Amino acid sequence: MKKNMKISIKTQSEIQKMRIAGKLASEVLEMIEPYVIPGVSTEELDRRCYEHIVNVQKAIPANVGYRGFEKTICSSINQVICHGIPDKNRILKEGDIINIDVTVIKDGWHGDTSKMYLVGKCQPHNERLVKITQECLYKAIEVVKPGGYLGDIGHAIQQHAESNYYSVVEDYCGHGIGNVYHEEPQILHYGKPGKGTQILEGMCFTIEPMINQGSKYCKTLQDGWTVETKDGRNSAQWEHTLAVTKNGVEVLTKRHEESI
Repeated sequence: MKKNMKISIKTQSEIQKMRIAGKLASEVLEMIEPYVIPGVSTEELDRRCYEHIVNVQKAIPANVGYRGFEKTICSSINQVICHGIPDKNRILKEGDIINIDVTVIKDGWHGDTSKMYLVGKCQPHNERLVKITQECLYKAIEVVKPGGYLGDIGHAIQQHAESNYYSVVEDYCGHGIGNVYHEEPQILHYGKPGKGTQILEGMCFTIEPMINQGSKYCKTLQDGWTVETKDGRNSAQWEHTLAVTKNGVEVLTKRHEESI
């Protein structure tokens, strides 16, 4: 199969730069965890992430100014699927589930990752949604290797989500990444094995499944960013940036708590 010429194949030295950016992005999610508690505003979480990236990491928060977005993180709570905007009036409460999504630029290269946090004690059905969604991401990562197909990724996610009676959001997807924030290829979170673009060594992309308790349908709010489930039921998302290696895959945004 011919290589899609729009897809950027990274060199080893470029992947090393992405490795550095990815590690910084994962560190932001580790740093912010103790502050994700009842009573904190999403604006406060955003401020802490901004200050850490700029002052400690000496890096750039990619989201600030991106297509008019003003904040460092996306903070997506409960029924918000993605792109939630931090706000001083949005206070976390006991039982919330929240996705924090952050992208760091270091020396021109991007690291993009997100994590779900449980705020205080959560209902078992919400804990289960968060757990199964993370498993969807891990199952997708397991099938990434040279010679495979992007459809393998979507299939792994869709099969695990639907077998657990959840739905997969189809309106948003993962993406190629490097010195450009969003580039080819698109990584759909549903699909058929053996279909789509062939996976090649040196590809770098995100996998970021969004899984809903109810239907897959979503709506965008008037702010032009915040995406919610159409039926008001909760959604979860996890994201990693990956580099395809000679024998498989490297998770560039892996956190210390993970054994992937």
